[in-house]
Amino acid sequence: MTTADATQRTFQCERVRALASGIIETAGTTFLLLIAVRWFEAGATTKALIACGGSLGLLLSPVVVFAVEKLRCRTAAAASVVAGLGAVCFLFMAVFQTLAVFTLGSILAMAASSAIIPLLTQIYQENYPAKKRGRLFSQTLMIRIGATIFFSEFAGRALTDDLEHFTWLLLSFATAFTLAAFCLNRCPSRVLASSGASHPFRGLRFVASDRVFRQTLICWMLMGFANLMMLPMRVEYLANPKYNLALTVSQIALLTGVIPNCARLLLSPIWGWLFDHANFFALRMTLNLGFALGILAFFTSTDLWGLFFGAVIHGISNAGGDVAWSLWVTKFAPEDRVADYMAVHTFFTGIRGVLAPIVGFHAIASMSFSTLGILSALLIVGATAILLPELKHGRRAQPAPPLVEEISE
Repeated sequence: MTTADATQRTFQCERVRALASGIIETAGTTFLLLIAVRWFEAGATTKALIACGGSLGLLLSPVVVFAVEKLRCRTAAAASVVAGLGAVCFLFMAVFQTLAVFTLGSILAMAASSAIIPLLTQIYQENYPAKKRGRLFSQTLMIRIGATIFFSEFAGRALTDDLEHFTWLLLSFATAFTLAAFCLNRCPSRVLASSGASHPFRGLRFVASDRVFRQTLICWMLMGFANLMMLPMRVEYLANPKYNLALTVSQIALLTGVIPNCARLLLSPIWGWLFDHANFFALRMTLNLGFALGILAFFTSTDLWGLFFGAVIHGISNAGGDVAWSLWVTKFAPEDRVADYMAVHTFFTGIRGVLAPIVGFHAIASMSFSTLGILSALLIVGATAILLPELKHGRRAQPAPPLVEEISE
């Protein structure tokens, strides 16, 4: 298969998988926590565990990369198997409707969705040309966001009518995982280059040897902790009756799913183009400040207009964050070590993703949402300041040729 054929096949498979990914995304961002709060009346620890399921998968991603390398199987085929496990988890949750099964199934299913991310990044590195990588990724991302918007609205209305409808919702998530597994298995991919390492955390050596990589990870750790701490707090703030917002399930889905994803949809092509052409560190700093503003606007508001504004700003920032978070190592890592760099990045994301919701759900017992939001925003601003000296290293993230050259090809 030629490079052009591999690019086309990958792009076709990713466009279909984006539909499934959009549906799965609503599980982690809205509906699993919503069901836990409204149907099971789960406690703080249980809600925190459900919220950090995706982060657990990121934490385990180095183990997944290590296993795939040792087994010498195609990265896409391995990712397909893991996605299939996510489908099995949701099927069990639909059949055995207890809080214990729901919690464990939620954790494992969302872990399956995120544990394969380094494998996906390696596939993008192999099959998407560098000067078009951000643009191609953002185009499939738009499909994913559109699916998220539609499904958030549709499922929100259905659960508003009758919360017992969550059974078909779980079956929908199982179907989406099955479709994702099918698409992944059809993507062109190779086996990972052998590193000869004897343990799954071999990539951590790059943290010691690559200073720019290390500084970026430190910034991302601080910023990401604040952001991931407040992300599940959005559902808690809107859904828990003790905060007296008195919102319906449909309104909650609107503020946590539909509105921010509409903003993501509109801005994704712009962020994709900027990723291909702009200084990466300037782009990352801009996104950080957007996340801080979105948190402040959302959690210091008690009226719908303030919540609406916070949701929009969060969506705009998240559009750029999707591209930057998923592809940034392709600008810095050696071509055959992209999966290793990404596994380190996802591992540290997993650490903060597991800890942040636990800290958040317990911190809110002793402080207001506005206070916690302000502290989170200040932490993000501090993280952004760390990147200021790194602006000069933007040369390592070489911008793509001008767009006119791409058109003339």
